[in-house]
Amino acid sequence: MNEIAPTPGSESDGIVRCDACPVLCRIRPGKLGACDRYGNVDGKLVRTDPLVLLDRSVESGRGAVRFLEGARDWSGELVRQPDAFVTGIGATTTYPDYKPAPFIVSSQVDGVDCVTVVTEGIFSYCGVKVKIDTDRYVGPEQAPVRVRGEQIGHVTTHEYGSQMLSLGGVRHLTGGSKAEGNVTCDALMRLCNKEAVEMSIDGGSNILVQANKPPVVDGHAEQRMRVGCGSAVTGIFAKQWFGLADEVVVVDEHITGIFTEHQAGRMLDAKPSGIKIRGRKSTPGRYFQVAKPGLGWGGTDLKDPLEIIEKFDPKVAWPGLRLFMVSTTGEHYAWYVLDEELKPQPADPPPEIDKLVARIAENCEPALSTVLFMGGAGGSLRAGVTENPVRLTMSVKDRLTRVTCGGAPAYVWPGGGITVMVDVARMPDKSTGYVPTPALVFPIEFTMRLEDYRLMGGHLKHIVPVEQVLAEQRKKAVPPIAENPWPMKLPGGAE
Repeated sequence: MNEIAPTPGSESDGIVRCDACPVLCRIRPGKLGACDRYGNVDGKLVRTDPLVLLDRSVESGRGAVRFLEGARDWSGELVRQPDAFVTGIGATTTYPDYKPAPFIVSSQVDGVDCVTVVTEGIFSYCGVKVKIDTDRYVGPEQAPVRVRGEQIGHVTTHEYGSQMLSLGGVRHLTGGSKAEGNVTCDALMRLCNKEAVEMSIDGGSNILVQANKPPVVDGHAEQRMRVGCGSAVTGIFAKQWFGLADEVVVVDEHITGIFTEHQAGRMLDAKPSGIKIRGRKSTPGRYFQVAKPGLGWGGTDLKDPLEIIEKFDPKVAWPGLRLFMVSTTGEHYAWYVLDEELKPQPADPPPEIDKLVARIAENCEPALSTVLFMGGAGGSLRAGVTENPVRLTMSVKDRLTRVTCGGAPAYVWPGGGITVMVDVARMPDKSTGYVPTPALVFPIEFTMRLEDYRLMGGHLKHIVPVEQVLAEQRKKAVPPIAENPWPMKLPGGAE
């Protein structure tokens, strides 16, 4: 356990007052605070979780680096080319805002003196954006998303092959009832910790979401993300089914494609079929609103795709016309032949059609749920870096300072402030905690050159060498995630 410096909140009878968040828990000996992150050990306030380090030597198989053994005290020398990066996971916070960050760590990389400011941020202004790869209907835009009956967010705009949710935010965390805030905080924390969360959508589906895992919509585990809309699939595979079928209908809730009318079919000199499709014609071969959204073919409510065919024009169509109907993922497909009355009759497709359906499926990427944490690094975080917080903002925007979360790369939004977004799947497990205000506790690190830190007015007196941190703190080493750049890789190429 990492001991926290004594605070004025120490009380009699061995009780300590924790000042790591606004709740100010009074913790009795041997007990934990409300967040389960701080405890009273022998009358001292301690951080119960270890400080998490990214250790490249674990990944490379070289074994633990010498200072991770904790067998000796730091002797004062600088560490060259450090294989360990101190993350904000388990670092403690800067609350009540005026305190410097718990760890301001120096190291030397390729002859460049560097500093990483490490902290856990208390985020009331935060949420997650969830991308669900599915064509299935999850609910109307703006519909409430609920967990245990409490609204935690809403459905937002449908993107290409994916349904999108916006969850959390300060209104749900603090602007509603106590139950709403607590349920929202718990759901966000579990999502950010890569756990599965079950949600219901008003007027829509029940969904199960877990970062980097296939979504489950109304009990159906998704497998494929569509290769494109109905029109795109029509164009992509037009040449491959030309000559195999006389007409192809790619069923899609958004844009259904009709091969012989589509520009791709016309350029291949496909013979018109005389098909008449229900729906609103957009441009040749492209139809909107052919059916209601649902869990059937191509994200529609269709179980029988023939329902969208009004008729075949007898002046154009002919008996024996071969009709191929397929969804945007190839999950559904059917083969028909027109009878003497120009009615589609089910028939066995030629073997080449089965191969073509397999090709469509092959071009569909695996369906996943993506969870992106999004939060604003406000006053307490920035004041922990410098006494003049706007200079940190300017340094980040000028790309002099790199922002990471648990060592994972973070995207910083343009505009004012430091609004970060990070894929939680690229962070170490169990990176996220909470405080019962309610708010999320999320790691964040700012890495820059020592000279840039000096120029922004950083807390220079609180800088300690990385080896001192590693020698003195209870710690846990984990390998970096292979797809992430090393956090010490600075702008300009230094690493």
